[in-house]
Amino acid sequence: MKFSLSLALFTAFLVASCSEEPQPPPPRHRAASYAPDQYPPPQQPFNPNGPAQPTGTPPVETAAASPPPTAAAPTKVAKGDYPYGIPVPGKPHLVESPYSPGKYIDVEGFPPGTEVKDPYTDKIFLVP
Repeated sequence: MKFSLSLALFTAFLVASCSEEPQPPPPRHRAASYAPDQYPPPQQPFNPNGPAQPTGTPPVETAAASPPPTAAAPTKVAKGDYPYGIPVPGKPHLVESPYSPGKYIDVEGFPPGTEVKDPYTDKIFLVP
């Protein structure tokens, strides 16, 4: 009696687990509709210092676009102008920052002479 009851329950679970559920319909994708004058957008020249142009209007050419800046632009610092980090004895991949004494920085994976940024002061120094 116990065997037939457990066999009947097993068969019921087996049949219930094997029944197929209806698949949900695939999602429908709409095709994008663009007006012919919107796509592709007209190519605009890139001018980071120029005024923002509203879309759809062509850029206006002017004789004097903008006055020259009065202050000289900052020059890039040469590689030889940065100080070197100070190697930590007994720690092959650690250096002491030349800008924040007592702070150690892991430079593992950086070859000697590479510019790295001190995370404490955000200043650049060279790997020894």
